[in-house]
Amino acid sequence: MKLVLSRPLVFFDLETTGINIATDRIVELSYYKLFPNGSSESKTYRVKPTEMILGVEQQKHIPQEVSAVHGIYDEDVANCPTFKQIASDVAKVLEGCDLAGYNSNHFDLPLLAEEFARTEVAIDLKRMKMVDVFTIFTKNEPRNLTAAYKFYCGKDLSDAHSACADTMATYEVLMAQMERYDIPTTVNELSEYTSGSQKYADFAGRIVLDNEGVECFNFGKYKGERVIDIFRRDKGYYGWLTNGDFPEYTKRVFTRIFLDLQK
Repeated sequence: MKLVLSRPLVFFDLETTGINIATDRIVELSYYKLFPNGSSESKTYRVKPTEMILGVEQQKHIPQEVSAVHGIYDEDVANCPTFKQIASDVAKVLEGCDLAGYNSNHFDLPLLAEEFARTEVAIDLKRMKMVDVFTIFTKNEPRNLTAAYKFYCGKDLSDAHSACADTMATYEVLMAQMERYDIPTTVNELSEYTSGSQKYADFAGRIVLDNEGVECFNFGKYKGERVIDIFRRDKGYYGWLTNGDFPEYTKRVFTRIFLDLQK
């Protein structure tokens, strides 16, 4: 069965300093870009993670337990470009494309959105269709990527937790899944199949859309209520949100809603 593409599909994977979408950073980004004509290109970026400490941008430490998983240590990325320095190049790669990854709807895509939000590079990831190969897998054969690769491709995944190896394994698993299951072959349909019925206004899942497409809280004391209604009657809540430990992209959605209310 052939994957039907109307525009390029970029398979990607991130290795990071940890699993907190709001505070952790990318240390490696790999992509495999598949074009509708069957041609492809790929690249891997090593990235120096940074954070602001007392107003000064400094290299962010990769915890030893995390380095033990993906094999990337502080010294490996000390002289690499920061994400801000490669953001324009990455945005050009993604421009006019759709995206695919493994468990990417819940981790890689939200964290990538956070990294872009810290730069001045304009990119609207929400305009891109997202295919999550992990969701296809868990709907049919719940396992991890290594098991998925063995199950679908009949091969052992060497270099697991390397962004490049995981990216290519994700691509191969999707091709094998399409051969095995009666699943969609277009990116639009695959995106719907892997995203589920619930729609989100942000990438971290803190803001959901109701049946009319209006943003609602998906957490806290106002869960299920429309954001704009809460901002009308509890103006201090917006201030609490913007000062809270929420992902930057999520805060920007709250700010857009709040500013629309002021017009």
